[in-house]
Amino acid sequence: MKGLFHRYFELSFWIAALLLLALMNPETDTHYSFCIFKFIGIKFCPGCGLGHSISYIFHGDLRESFAAHPLGIFAVVVIAFRIYKLSMLHIFSHLQNHSYGQ
Repeated sequence: MKGLFHRYFELSFWIAALLLLALMNPETDTHYSFCIFKFIGIKFCPGCGLGHSISYIFHGDLRESFAAHPLGIFAVVVIAFRIYKLSMLHIFSHLQNHSYGQ
């Protein structure tokens, strides 16, 4: 069980993160936040802006996404590519032909 957790942790983490950001309403107030910048009163946080940007992308609002953080689209592409690579490594690797030229 421990090996299974370690094997699929990163893949599960990225899928859950994108799903939560897709389900999040980016218009809501960030009252419940663990952001250190918000705690000390700074309104702009690059991390929070990135999360809101990704959420706006999933809601189809690219203009607001770019306004929240210019690298939001790039982040979604990078995370989606990472999910693809991890899926190919852990889930679909048994489907590949490993005959090595035989």
